[in-house]
Amino acid sequence: MSEQTIYDFEVKTIDGGLKKLAEYKGQVMLIVNTASKCGFTPQYKGLEDLHRMYSVKGLKILGFPCNQFGKQEPGDENEIKNFCSLNYEVTFPMFAKIDVNGDNAHPVFKYLQKNCKGIFGTEFIKWNFTKFLVGKNGDIIKRFAPSDKPEDMIRDIEEVLK
Repeated sequence: MSEQTIYDFEVKTIDGGLKKLAEYKGQVMLIVNTASKCGFTPQYKGLEDLHRMYSVKGLKILGFPCNQFGKQEPGDENEIKNFCSLNYEVTFPMFAKIDVNGDNAHPVFKYLQKNCKGIFGTEFIKWNFTKFLVGKNGDIIKRFAPSDKPEDMIRDIEEVLK
């Protein structure tokens, strides 16, 4: 059996549909666990700015709401979608609320953690707005900390988009 890739996963959209990550083959993905009531929530604006600047060049930002950190994403999918739209005019793809750590962690995040460890080799996600940059061929290029602002990732993103 061949080794699993990021493209083997299917995710549930915020509207309840299913999306295969294989649809993003050949594009660069920035996969982010998000929350609406977090100190880092204003990063939605920076993520949307990146989306608007680089989506035509092949960057796809994928937002995955998560309520595992300080219960900072208490709403349901509809509330999350409305919050993102009304407060940050988010147009990049958002997905159904998931867990990113523990036994019930979504398989995509288990895969990301296993294949791109954090500081000191830890696998678990530390907080909301941890970001994973995935190259055009599915390789996980870099893991960004929650405190890394979207605008500070531009050099890395541009390098991967080349």
